[in-house]
Amino acid sequence: MSNESKLHLVFGGRVKDPRALEFADLKSMDVVGFFPDYKSAENAWRAAAQRTVDDAEMKYVVVHMHRLLQPDMMEPVKPR
Repeated sequence: MSNESKLHLVFGGRVKDPRALEFADLKSMDVVGFFPDYKSAENAWRAAAQRTVDDAEMKYVVVHMHRLLQPDMMEPVKPR
């Protein structure tokens, strides 16, 4: 997949607990967009997170969509 796009999704929303990723209302999620590489996704994530920096219940994330679409690309999880 080295020649193909490594698709990333940036989205966020209000979480029930700022220490977790359980979103309070899936209908009001903010989908920032899809990005062809991690760097552009990270830039979008930083911009979205910065807009809500004073609201501890708002959280944005980057999802590696290419890993979900082609799970064979994922590296094995190393035990701790």
